[in-house]
Amino acid sequence: MKLKGHDGGDSVDIERKWRDRWRDAGIFQADPDDREKIFLTVAYPYPSGAMHIGHGRTYTVPDVYARFKRMQGYNVLFPMAWHVTGAPVIGIARRIQRKDPWTLKIYREVHRVPEDELERFSDPEYIVEYFSREYRSVMEDMGYSIDWRREFKTTDPTYSRFIQWQIRKLRDLGLVRKGAHPVKYCPECENPVGDHDLLEGEGVAINQLTLLKFKLGDSYLVAATFRPETIYGATNLWLNPDEDYVRVETGGEEWIISRAAVDNLSHQKLDLKVSGDVNPGDLIGMCVENPVTGQEHPILPASFVDPEYATGVVFSVPAHAPADFIALEDLRTDHELLERYGLEDVVADIEPVNVIAVDGYGEFPAAEVIEKFGVRNQEDPRLEDATGELYKIEHARGVMSSHIPVYGGMKVSEAREVIADELKDQGLADEMYEFAERPVICRCGGRCVVRVMEDQWFMKYSDDAWKDLAHRCLDGMKIIPEEVRANFEYYIDWLNDWACSRRIGLGTRLPWDERWIIEPLTDSTIYMAYYTIAHRLREMDAGEMDDEFFDAIFLDDSGTFEDLREEFRYWYPLDWRLSAKDLIGNHLTFHIFHHSAIFPESGWPRGAVVFGMGLLEGNKMSSSKGNVILLRDAIEKHGADVVRLFLMSSAEPWQDFDWRESEVIGTRRRIEWFREFGERVSGILDGRPVLSEVTPAEPESFIGRWMMGQLNQRIREATRALESFQTRKAVQEALYLLKKDVDHYLKRVEGRVDDEVKSVLANVLHAWIRLMAPFIPYTAEEMWERYGGEGFVAEAPWPDFSDDAESRDVQVAEEMVQNTVRDIQEIMKILGSTPERVHIYTSPKWKWDVLRVAAEVGKLDMGSIMGRVSAEGVHDNMKEVAEFVRRIIRDLGKSEVTVIDEYSVLMDASDYIESEVGARVVIHSKPDYDPENKAVNAVPLKPAIYLE
Repeated sequence: MKLKGHDGGDSVDIERKWRDRWRDAGIFQADPDDREKIFLTVAYPYPSGAMHIGHGRTYTVPDVYARFKRMQGYNVLFPMAWHVTGAPVIGIARRIQRKDPWTLKIYREVHRVPEDELERFSDPEYIVEYFSREYRSVMEDMGYSIDWRREFKTTDPTYSRFIQWQIRKLRDLGLVRKGAHPVKYCPECENPVGDHDLLEGEGVAINQLTLLKFKLGDSYLVAATFRPETIYGATNLWLNPDEDYVRVETGGEEWIISRAAVDNLSHQKLDLKVSGDVNPGDLIGMCVENPVTGQEHPILPASFVDPEYATGVVFSVPAHAPADFIALEDLRTDHELLERYGLEDVVADIEPVNVIAVDGYGEFPAAEVIEKFGVRNQEDPRLEDATGELYKIEHARGVMSSHIPVYGGMKVSEAREVIADELKDQGLADEMYEFAERPVICRCGGRCVVRVMEDQWFMKYSDDAWKDLAHRCLDGMKIIPEEVRANFEYYIDWLNDWACSRRIGLGTRLPWDERWIIEPLTDSTIYMAYYTIAHRLREMDAGEMDDEFFDAIFLDDSGTFEDLREEFRYWYPLDWRLSAKDLIGNHLTFHIFHHSAIFPESGWPRGAVVFGMGLLEGNKMSSSKGNVILLRDAIEKHGADVVRLFLMSSAEPWQDFDWRESEVIGTRRRIEWFREFGERVSGILDGRPVLSEVTPAEPESFIGRWMMGQLNQRIREATRALESFQTRKAVQEALYLLKKDVDHYLKRVEGRVDDEVKSVLANVLHAWIRLMAPFIPYTAEEMWERYGGEGFVAEAPWPDFSDDAESRDVQVAEEMVQNTVRDIQEIMKILGSTPERVHIYTSPKWKWDVLRVAAEVGKLDMGSIMGRVSAEGVHDNMKEVAEFVRRIIRDLGKSEVTVIDEYSVLMDASDYIESEVGARVVIHSKPDYDPENKAVNAVPLKPAIYLE
């Protein structure tokens, strides 16, 4: 960021200046000492593209917290590394080799890779090397207070030995197994993929469907369903006559499915082969045999059938499926289609068949919900809502109808699995897996499928004892925001076995089966422990790092490697783990599972902070779609401090933020004002303050005491906000609200340049620069140096505050002054003229006494208050007293009574009031001049006003 030098000279590269000084002084290098420690980490990046502003928010939050805690006196470790494990970068390299136009465009235009560098991107190792350098450079530009000595890549030999130690530990505990399991799979990369590897489809579930085989000659039309129990209500099959269908051979049978389904299904039925084409139009009107009832069902045309979903074949249950019911109704009115396939009589004979009984519904529930939702046709968006409602109701409350053989009276939720299992045992059904949503796109650009991995290694997250341990670990953690704790609990229970190895990619070989590579999420669960000693391992021989080596450091009390063990024990457990909310379902929960299994309870993580997502001018950011702003570009345009401050103030970390250029520019103006404030203080002090020599201010004036009270309040609230990672609230308090307070104070003391004003402003500047240092470290360091601060502001003590430093009477007094000014201005506005003099009448003592009595009585009861007032002889005119008590009861309610000397306060503020209203102000403690009898209207904290 190029800032104009404060001395008016040439432009000075402030950011480079302080980056170099921080680095040369090594102030962010954290080593064990006798201070209390804070160890926090944020998800290390997968460097396959340039950093964008979404990444900026992710990494600025922990930096702000780290800087804040350092200034509080903690020994803070904030490290960084590069996650290069996985296959997406290999897919990218292959697409670069093939000169894929989309990939080349993304890397040229979005990631802005120079042409000579792009030519080297056919090497996946070079891609991660290039972008890890790029990431570090941008992180340094952003001013992140990272201990770079601990930097590593997940392909480093020493790290690989650490990961092999981890997975052997889990296998020894019986938490790694071998078997077959459905996984998200990228055919392009030839590997399973996790959410971490995806451009689109993060969080999409894999659903299991039952395949029902409807016999057609020597073949089977295979229809996929979530509801195999509804086979008893089937009336017909649906095919899409405008799509391609094929015959395939699998398991010694010939199936007919859509051509688009072959790609997905072939990864689950590994013997599947295409044997020929099928014209779906030739099948329309033919009949198939129901595998359960033996009935004949006609094949009908339907454009709603998605050939890419499941098998592209659907069986119809119009009694219980709203989509089937409305599709039949639409077909009955489509005379052209009926005539083309000769289906008039066929369709006329189809009647719904009841299968499920549900209280509150009749024989054909689908017809009822169609009517309830007002669904007009298959294209009606309300059809999805109708389908969802009926599906949930029948699953939760439905029972199989009494006429269904064997299963009549059984709950639908139980019958579903029993029927599916029995049909599969009899060879009448099969199963397949499908994504809950499409598309699912790998980072390499390839479309993912569901693949059943044979001979695969899995983490046994299904293990009940391990789940119990994970729950115990979670119970001991702070979660921010607290409401996402339920998400963690859900995923601990929901997680099933996880494919923890792959055939292709960068990463660590499975130590007992080197054909496999440990997948990215499995090798990124306890690396926080590795950070504690990473800088010490750099010069060591990886070949000597066996299980005994890591046991000695992380688990044992043996005498070997004592220095490494002591460093680990100093930093562990991890205090805070920060990551995105879309990683709760995998990485963050894996982090809990693995720590709870490997480490003793004393080493379990203490807290997690979950981030929201980023928007760009209201739209979701996506590198693959070009809808991003690179972080480097934002820094070059606005400066790192502006970018940091906007990202921290636009939303709390767990909320989604929206990068809006107009608001970013507004943030820049705030920082400019802050710098100008320092110059303004210098002008008032007739020279730059020397912050290292500032002594605490002890103002005597109300406004001086008010300003110091407001400063204390802002420090207190900003501190509390930062303790819970509320960066937006902290900025609101530390900058925006404090600026409002300072603006008001400067207005109140305009024209005054006494020692008290100088002391107050020096104290404000001294505290304010430190208060803003975590958010805008470059500006803060420059101002700290310019105004005589000692050392680096990054190492200066965080401003002190007191829980009760703000005096209630001072705050009430200043509020009365402001309300009085507003009241005068409102009267002037109504009269439409400016008076020569403004007379202000303070409340008489007897009204304060009545107010005191009302507070002491403790209840707003007319009789009780009047009795006490009469007994004390507060005022002679009881009629006036009664009127005032009625006003207290009406207006003041149960407000706390704060007694102030109204006359002294208003006299102290008279110059300010005159400047605000543009007229001479006369303060009256008694109505010695009151031509219009206004003084009787004065009540405590609300003086009466007469404009003359």
